[in-house]
Amino acid sequence: MAQSAASTDRDLASIADARNLVRRAKAAAPVLAELTQQQIDGIVDAMAAAVTPHAEALARLACDETGYGVVADKVQKNLFASQKIYNFIRPMKTVGVVNRLEDRKIVEIAEPFGVVAAIVPTTNPTSTAIYKILIAMKARCPIVISPHPSAVRCITRTAEIMQEAARKAGAPDGAINWMTQVTLEGTQELMKARETAVILATGGMGLVRAAYSAGKPAYGVGPGNAPAYIERTADVTKAVRDIVTGKTFDNGLLCSSENSVVVDATLVDEVKRQFVANGAHFLSAAEIEVLGKALVTPQRLPNPAFVGKPATYIAQQVGIAVAPGTRVLIAELQGVGRDYPLSIEKLCPVLSFYVVQDWKEGCERCMQILRYGGMGHTMSIHSRNDDVILQFGLKKPAFRIVVNTPTTLGSIGLTTSLDPSMTLGCGGWGGNITSDNISPKHLLNIKRLAYETSPAPVRPRTEEPTGQGETMGARQAGSLPKAPAAPRETGIAAESLARRIDQFLASRGYTPPVVAAPKGLTAPIETLVLTGSSSKPLAPAPSPERPVEFVCEDDVRQAVRQGRKIVVGERTIVTPAARDLAEQHRVFTQASLPRG
Repeated sequence: MAQSAASTDRDLASIADARNLVRRAKAAAPVLAELTQQQIDGIVDAMAAAVTPHAEALARLACDETGYGVVADKVQKNLFASQKIYNFIRPMKTVGVVNRLEDRKIVEIAEPFGVVAAIVPTTNPTSTAIYKILIAMKARCPIVISPHPSAVRCITRTAEIMQEAARKAGAPDGAINWMTQVTLEGTQELMKARETAVILATGGMGLVRAAYSAGKPAYGVGPGNAPAYIERTADVTKAVRDIVTGKTFDNGLLCSSENSVVVDATLVDEVKRQFVANGAHFLSAAEIEVLGKALVTPQRLPNPAFVGKPATYIAQQVGIAVAPGTRVLIAELQGVGRDYPLSIEKLCPVLSFYVVQDWKEGCERCMQILRYGGMGHTMSIHSRNDDVILQFGLKKPAFRIVVNTPTTLGSIGLTTSLDPSMTLGCGGWGGNITSDNISPKHLLNIKRLAYETSPAPVRPRTEEPTGQGETMGARQAGSLPKAPAAPRETGIAAESLARRIDQFLASRGYTPPVVAAPKGLTAPIETLVLTGSSSKPLAPAPSPERPVEFVCEDDVRQAVRQGRKIVVGERTIVTPAARDLAEQHRVFTQASLPRG
C-alpha cells in the first residue's frame, strides 16, 4: 500500500514538473522567435563549444549510470553531435527570409515550430541530448527534455552545460528545460500538453506509439533490424571489417546497427574466415537455442540484461565458452520470424547469418528481415556491381541503403554524406511522418510570399456574351467565337420565384395592390405600393405557423426587436449571417410537419 502511494506521488510530481517546464518554455518562445540569425548562431556556437570538452566525462557518466555501451564509442558519438552535426547546421538559414526562388517569384520565410518535447533514450543519452538541443535552438524552438529514467543524471548534466552556455550567449530563460522527476505519466503529460507544438521521440516502439497518439506532430523513430548483404563481387575483407565495426560500435546500441548478415553462397567460406579473423564466434545449433531463449523475451524484445553488453559478457552469462578476444557472436539461421528468435533487432554484438544463392534471393531475404521489425530504417550492401546496388536501392523497403560502409555509421552521416543526425525517420514503411535524417529544418514552418506569375484571365465587357468556354487566348489570337450553347433551364420556376419575392416584399411593408386592367387585357396588373405604419396591407402576411421561404439578417433583427419567432421549414432559404444571428438569439422555430 505504501509502495502504491509512493508511486502515485512520483507520478503526480512528474506531471507537475512537466506542466511547469512546458509553460516556462512557452513563455520563452516569443522572445526566442525574435532573435536574429546572428544571435541564434551565437547561441549555437557557444553551446557546441561548451559541451565538446566534456565529451569524455559525459560518456563515462552515461556508461556508469546506464551500464550500456563503450566509453570510447560514446565519446565519438558525443563529438559527432557537438562537432559534425554542429558544423552541418551552422550555415543553415533559420531566421527570416531563408530562400528566394527568383525564377518562380517566391520568397520563403522561416517560422519556428514552437515548444519541442524531446524524449531522450537510455541507449544514446548524452549524444542525443546534445543533438536535440542544438537543432532546437538553431530553429528558435524552446525545448523540454524528458530523460529516460535510467539516464537522468547524465542527460541532466549535458543539458546544464548547454543551458548555461546558451544563457550567457543571450538565450532567454526557459529556452532549454529538462525534467528531473521522470515517470511515464509525466512524459505523457509533456507530450499532450497544450503548450507542446512538436515531439521528437527516440526510443522503443511503445514510446513512439505514445508520441504519435499524443495528438501532436511527432517525429518518431522505431527499431532498425538492419541487414547487411555481401554480394559476390564485394571486397570481402573490407565488407566483413565494416560489419564487425558497425555491430560492435558502442556494443550495438544504435538502432541502425547491423543485425543480420546475408551472404552469397560462393563467398561463404571466405566470409566466415574473415569474420573469425575479426573476432567472431560462430555458434553451434545448441548454443543458438540457449542464446535465443536468454536474449529474446516472450514479447520478442531484447533482454535488457544483455543490451549494450560485450559479446564475452553475454556468452559468459548464458554459459557459452568463447575466446577472450571475442567481439561478436554469430548465429547461422534458416529463416526469419517468431520461430527464429535471433532474427530480431538485438541491440548487442550478436548477428544472425544467412546464405543465399544469388542477389535475387539475397534481395528477398533482406526484405524478410526488414519486415520483421526494421521497415523503412536502414540496410547495407557490399558490392562492386552497380546494377545490383541500384536494384537494391529500387526494391528494398529501407530509406537508408548504405553502400560499402557500416550501417551504423553510414546511416547517421558519419561515414557518408547523409545529413548527420541522431534521429532517423523511417517514412511510411515504418509508420513515421518522414524518411529524412531529422535536422533543424524539420522544426521550422515555412511561409511563402508568392507573386503573380500568370495573370488571371478576365472576360472583357461586351454587349453580347461570348460563347461558353471561350478563352482570352482564343480571342486575342483572332479565332471566331463559338456559337452560344442552347440555354439550359436551371434555378427556381418563375411562378415560385414571384411568390417568394411577393412574400419577402410583404414582410417589408410592400404589398401588390390590384389595379384595373387596361383595355384588351383580361388579367389584373400588380403594382408595388409602400404601405405606411397606418396602412393595412392588401395582401395577407404569412401565417405564423407557416414557414417563411426566405430569411435574411435584417429579418432576424426585426424579430429580435419585436420579441417574436420566425417559423422556418425544410425549404426555407436562410442566409449564413441570418442563421448565425438566429442561433445566437434562438429566434427560429421549426414548422410542424403536416399530419397525414
